[in-house]
Amino acid sequence: MLNILVINGPNINLLGLREPDIYGKGTYNDLLKSIEKWSDDIGVRTKCVQSNHEGDIVDFIQSAYGSFDGIVINPAAYTHTSVAILDALKAVSIPAVEVHITDPETRESFRHISYAGMACVKTVKGKGFLGYKEALEYLKQTLDANA
Repeated sequence: MLNILVINGPNINLLGLREPDIYGKGTYNDLLKSIEKWSDDIGVRTKCVQSNHEGDIVDFIQSAYGSFDGIVINPAAYTHTSVAILDALKAVSIPAVEVHITDPETRESFRHISYAGMACVKTVKGKGFLGYKEALEYLKQTLDANA
């Protein structure tokens, strides 16, 4: 069975409270329950982690080496600023899919660059929580095809 690490960055833990007109009313716990269901549906194991700290996210990525087959990552605000997260993703060479609940390209111009995305095999954006489902399905299909 494939093991996929799901990493969420800053303020994702405040889903439901944080700008619900932009991010929706679903909470972080709702997201976790959805990821668990989708993982069961497609037959993968997932571990979900979240941090508001860039170094923690780098540590999560590094710890995935040798333990996880794929990564789903929503770096949140670090998407647009963190070369450290980009470098960590490149270093471990684990297939990663970048997810964004909103579409950053429809928002402020500073959100249009994604450093993390430069190391990802796919980016899913603007699909709400369903973006995580698409990312999991993509990794499952891709990893199974390459097995």
